[in-house]
Amino acid sequence: MTEPSRDSSREQRTADLGYARVDVDRAVRTGDPEVVYGAGKTPDQVVGILRTLHARHPQRAVLATRVSAETMDVVRTEIPEAAIDEVARAVTLGPLPAARGLVAVISAGTSDAPVAAEAALTIAVHGARAERIDDVGVSGLHRLLEARDRFAAADCLVVVAGMEGALPSVVGGLSGVPLVAVPTSVGYGASFGGIAALLAMLNSCAPGVTVVNIDNGYGAGVFAARVARRAHRDEGADGG
Repeated sequence: MTEPSRDSSREQRTADLGYARVDVDRAVRTGDPEVVYGAGKTPDQVVGILRTLHARHPQRAVLATRVSAETMDVVRTEIPEAAIDEVARAVTLGPLPAARGLVAVISAGTSDAPVAAEAALTIAVHGARAERIDDVGVSGLHRLLEARDRFAAADCLVVVAGMEGALPSVVGGLSGVPLVAVPTSVGYGASFGGIAALLAMLNSCAPGVTVVNIDNGYGAGVFAARVARRAHRDEGADGG
């Protein structure tokens, strides 16, 4: 049998659109398709990449994050079958995969909603179920305690907070569930655009707290979904 040429092999792994080399082979390597980071891309570029990924993975939703309002308007016209989440600032195209495992997305306040929504949507796109537990920040600790049974039953936790970033430490002290903390850029001047929350989470005294970058609901969602899927890997084939 003739071996494929280097060029033809590369072509199977990427799709060259001129403005982007789309990684159409990522799902084979990692279990999850490439995701489009919409910031800095034109609406037509986002539409083109989404269509390319969907053509390669028609059986599973592909995701574009950090999508502008202008791009959302173009997607509504060019890809009417796409689903738009204005709070998460994201677009999905194609059916969501069957969910395995549960991730609780815990957010401190309403101002953290965009990052929490991005995390929850990412979790669903990456094959786990997301349950939102909102507005349970440490300034009203009774609200968090009332929700303790809900997040204790999860396979992984995503904890989203700005201001002083204390919520992940409190949750980590109440539960032994794997936890990824997401600092947000919400807060007054001395929060320094989320740096105060980031440093607080990195210095958490609660064991088992891992931390992603400021406002990175997407990165937290991928991590949490993979933890949840692995916890239920016997329920079906898992490439991730």
